[in-house]
Amino acid sequence: MAARFEFRFGIAAALATFHDVLAVLGAFYVLDKEITLLVVTALLTLAGYSMTDTVVVFDRIRENLRMRRRDSEETMINNAVNQVLSRTIVTSLTVVLVLIPLTLAGGEVLHDFSLALLWGVIFGTYSSIFVASPLLLLWPGASGRLLKRS
Repeated sequence: MAARFEFRFGIAAALATFHDVLAVLGAFYVLDKEITLLVVTALLTLAGYSMTDTVVVFDRIRENLRMRRRDSEETMINNAVNQVLSRTIVTSLTVVLVLIPLTLAGGEVLHDFSLALLWGVIFGTYSSIFVASPLLLLWPGASGRLLKRS
């Protein structure tokens, strides 16, 4: 992230990933589920999935910031999110279609793993759109350009 994006992009992506992991841990707490080694594995997998999804959104934001310098940052970010929204939803639905049968019929060993991933994909899709992107505007100094002028 550091080589391609500004510092605030990395911070926003890390906070969104932390949000996803924390949300799944909260869901497991509410459901009174035990945090086993497989759940920790699912959380690590979720962190990678969430970071990748957020990088796709941020990459489109970065491209739009370079192409459309006259638009406001809010408009550019909104346009970028709209451009990748269908890709993000289709990717998440494809993963969810695999995780639902694993959760329902995967057996006792895979149940908590697939349940954590299922919740994580849902939270991760939500956060890459509705948490990570707005964090770019809330970061101190976001009133200027998000991209360094070179």
